[in-house]
Amino acid sequence: MPSDRYLQLTALPPGRFIAKRLGLPESRPLRRYEPGQPALAGPAVIGGDGRMGETVAATLAALGAEIRQVVADEDVKSGALVFDATGIEDSGGLKAVYEFFHETIRSLGPSGRLVVLGTPPELAASRPAAVAQRALEGFVRSAAKELRQGATGQLVYVAPGAEANADSTLRFLLSARSAYVSGQVIRIGAGTKTDPQDWEQPLAGRVAVVTGASRGIGAAIARTLARDGATIVGVDVPAQGEELAEVVNEVGGSSLLLDITEEDAPARLAEQLKERHGGADAVIHNAGVTRDRTVARMSEDEWDLVLAINLTAQERLNEMLVEGGVLREGGRIVTVSSIGGIAGNRGQTNYGASKAGVIGIVETLAPVLADKGQTINAVAPGFIETKMTAAMPLGTREAGRRMNSVAQGGQPVDVAETIAWLASPASGGVNGNVVRVCGQSLIGA
Repeated sequence: MPSDRYLQLTALPPGRFIAKRLGLPESRPLRRYEPGQPALAGPAVIGGDGRMGETVAATLAALGAEIRQVVADEDVKSGALVFDATGIEDSGGLKAVYEFFHETIRSLGPSGRLVVLGTPPELAASRPAAVAQRALEGFVRSAAKELRQGATGQLVYVAPGAEANADSTLRFLLSARSAYVSGQVIRIGAGTKTDPQDWEQPLAGRVAVVTGASRGIGAAIARTLARDGATIVGVDVPAQGEELAEVVNEVGGSSLLLDITEEDAPARLAEQLKERHGGADAVIHNAGVTRDRTVARMSEDEWDLVLAINLTAQERLNEMLVEGGVLREGGRIVTVSSIGGIAGNRGQTNYGASKAGVIGIVETLAPVLADKGQTINAVAPGFIETKMTAAMPLGTREAGRRMNSVAQGGQPVDVAETIAWLASPASGGVNGNVVRVCGQSLIGA
């Protein structure tokens, strides 16, 4: 893949100076997770007065973060700014959000984290409270676009009574694992969670199926879940057998050569999982293809192929794994959608339809799985540095890289880290979400 020379240039003082003088986007290397690194790059400044205070303090303490109420030293950059807005009851109360960030936002350091916690508007105690809580979304999305040096901003809506379920999400959003996730609204509700004995190995003892695991994002998912302790079952088409074998051998997993569009594919996958592992704890639907062409020029075969692999196969596999009891209690389904399924792309009516349909799977299956103590969520990648994006024309590639708040493309590991959080047994309260991994792309909702 071609290197991002603009990122390399603007990482140096002369390049930053030139970019600033010309009004070009600022692009800084992102702080990504490495084993043993501090969770935060600096102290956490907390504010607000609501029901999330104890949870925030406990999570930050468990992460080993220094907690401050004010910016005590202007020379020490903050690693995180966390505001509990769950206590805001009307639009007048939003002034407290302004006052906190007005005083603290300049202290946020490179790859820092801005997190606001709120109450889902539909669950607010009154109409004025619902209005104020909904206003938080506009504030956070806008504030995230004002951040610099790879810092990110998120809004987390926590349902009343689900405060304890926020721990895994806060750990993810505050850490370097969420490097390319920004401007997102995440909802946490009721659900059964199991905290891991070791937060560095949250998937220990769990079996995770990854489709399309032989290369690119799929291979990164397999490696990341295995790093977190999961036993990997990699699935891909027979033509990718050699590459798939390399990946699963590297992570100590097993492979299944399978065309997921075949009629007997769901039964074959279910049989292998039952016989070798007694079931599965996580299913990651990553397999997908593109066949780009304007709708007037698109062949019937190009339409059918993309819909069959990207959408219909997922529906059939889910039905077998869920209804057949293969997905165990506390199981997690995570599916890969795309920003193209949210905003659409020219020449991708088939791909956009399939990825929007994936979001439909999440929305319709989430309540069904909740009754079973399971969850389903989607990630929607934006511009990710892969072989596919490397083949784009230079102008298109550069536009994709720069048209987001961190002014660069993401890495496959960024998608994988987000999936690992959603696949965790501690994420039982995260259900029915679609989380964009796009650096807060300027395209789409």
